[in-house]
Amino acid sequence: MKEFKSQVSDADLRILRIFKTVVECGGFSAAEVELNISRAAISIAISDLETRLGFRLCQRGRSGFSLSNEGSQVYEHTLQLLSSIEDFRTQINALHQNLQGELNIGITDNLVTLPYTRITKTLAALKDKGPNVKINIRMIPPNEVERGVLDGKLHIGIVPNLKILHGLDYQPLYEERSQLYCSDMHPLFTENDALQKSHLKDFDAVLPAYAQTPEIKAQHQPLTSTATATDREGIAFLILTGRYIGFLPDHVAERWVRDGRMRSVLPDECHYVTQFSTITRKGARPNLVLETFLSELESTSTHLDSH
Repeated sequence: MKEFKSQVSDADLRILRIFKTVVECGGFSAAEVELNISRAAISIAISDLETRLGFRLCQRGRSGFSLSNEGSQVYEHTLQLLSSIEDFRTQINALHQNLQGELNIGITDNLVTLPYTRITKTLAALKDKGPNVKINIRMIPPNEVERGVLDGKLHIGIVPNLKILHGLDYQPLYEERSQLYCSDMHPLFTENDALQKSHLKDFDAVLPAYAQTPEIKAQHQPLTSTATATDREGIAFLILTGRYIGFLPDHVAERWVRDGRMRSVLPDECHYVTQFSTITRKGARPNLVLETFLSELESTSTHLDSH
C-alpha cells in the first residue's frame, strides 16, 4: 500500500464529497440523482480516488454496492475532515460576526453627493458584520488625510490622486468630473454661444487654495483669481454670490443646476476629471476591521449603484 504524502487539494475534497454521497445513498444510481452528475462521472471519480489512495474502496456491480474495510475507514475519516473544514468556516465567520474595535477613516470634503454610493454601502456592510465596531469619520483636507494614515491615526483615507507617496498603498475608487460654473446672478448666466474662453479673464474667479495636479492648474490658468477657498463648499459659497466663477465637481453643483441657480460655462472646454483613491499605510499591522472594510469595498466595484 502506498503512503498518501501529498497535500489534499480542492480536487481531492470534491472527490471525497462524491464518495461520501455515494456511501450515504447506498450506491451509484441513487447518488446520480443527489449529485446531479452522470453515473459514469461518479464511477470515474471513485476510481480516481482509489488510485490516489492506493486501495479499493467499494464493490460495485450486479451484487450491489458495499464498502471494503478500507472504504469504511476512509468514509469515517472523510466525515472528520469535512466536519473540520465546516468548523473552520464557522469559526472564521464567527470572527467576522464578532468584529470588535474601531475604524478611523479620513475623507476629503464633499464626496457624499457623488452619484455612486460605494463608501456608504461599504460602511453599511461593515456595520452589519460588526455591530459593535465604532466608526470614526474625519472630514479633512487631503494632506491631513495622508498624514493621518502615515502616522497611524487613521486606518484608511480617501483622497484625490494629486501625488503618490511611497509609504501608502492606493486603490482607485471614484472619478469625479468638474466644470466651470457661474450663478444665476452672474452676467455669464445668460451669455449666448458667442462666449470665447479668452473672455473669461474679464470676470473675477475663485480658485482652490489646496494642491492641484498640473492638468487641473492649466484649466485655472485663464481665470482671473481674486478669491480663494480651502474647500469646494467655500468655492460654492462664492459662486452663489453672483460675483465669481469657479470650478466645482458636477455632483456638488447638481442641486443648484437643478434649481436653476447655476449653470456650467463653456462645458466643452472648461472641465477636468479627478481620480480619487483609498489609501492605507504600507506594512501596517493586520486589522480585521480594516480588512473587512476593504473586502466589502472591493465587492462594490462591480455593483455600482446610482441614487
